[in-house]
Amino acid sequence: MSRILSLSVLLPILLWGAGVHAADQETQDKHFEEKIETLKKPMFTPFVELYVLEEMKKLRIDLADQKHELMQQVLDREHKAVDRAVAYATDTITYFFYLIAGATSILLLVGWNSLREIRERMHSLADEEVSKLVDEYEKRLQNIEQQLSQKTRHIQENKEEIELTQDIQSLWLRAGQETNPATKIEIYDEILKLKPDDCEALTYKADAVLELDEPQWASNLCHQALAIDPSNCHAFFQLGCAYTTLHLFEDAVHYLSKALEHKESYRDSIRQDKALIPLHDYAPYQALISGFDDAPAATES
Repeated sequence: MSRILSLSVLLPILLWGAGVHAADQETQDKHFEEKIETLKKPMFTPFVELYVLEEMKKLRIDLADQKHELMQQVLDREHKAVDRAVAYATDTITYFFYLIAGATSILLLVGWNSLREIRERMHSLADEEVSKLVDEYEKRLQNIEQQLSQKTRHIQENKEEIELTQDIQSLWLRAGQETNPATKIEIYDEILKLKPDDCEALTYKADAVLELDEPQWASNLCHQALAIDPSNCHAFFQLGCAYTTLHLFEDAVHYLSKALEHKESYRDSIRQDKALIPLHDYAPYQALISGFDDAPAATES
């Protein structure tokens, strides 16, 4: 392509030079013809004319040879330029492929073990990461399972507690509707089977036992209730009633005062309960009652 461009540039120059030379030649010929026409006698001989023609012919041949030589030089230079470019491209491609082949050979000879180690290392790292993730998710799943089991156990316990509460509530309703103390005692025993630490059931059972004229049994039940709840007011009141029946008036007044200390609302019960009628003539009991009778007056003053 470059050779064609060079030829396309040089050919017009050569043609222009040939045209200029031809124009000069025509001008010279016209000048010679004018000179010849003005001559009055011949200035040359046929030998001279032959010599001149031979010289002119020789000059034209030399000019044609020079033109041919010039064109040949231009073509040779173009060929050399094209050959040089092709050789440069070929050498560059060859060296590039040699470089790739050399690098590949070095990599195959030296780096194969490194590549294998890198691959094995990558696999080991991947296995470690996967193992970490698996362990983490296993721990999370175990925690979730533990939480679920705890919640399930709590739900089950709450369900059992609700069922137990419902059963106890139904037994309390039955006990409230019963008038026979023996039947009440049986119901309270069922409640205590379901809930052995029910202080209220113990104290109400003691009340039913007192109705059956069993004060010693009642006092034992009240002491069991106080062992569970030391501040149970109803247990103190029932103990006062039980000890009154046993004619242990001092102990009775002591426990009645305990009941009043914890809950003043027992004052009316202490006054009106039939089991405490034997205490009405007992001086400490009267002092206890009178002390509570004077309390409102002192408050009003």
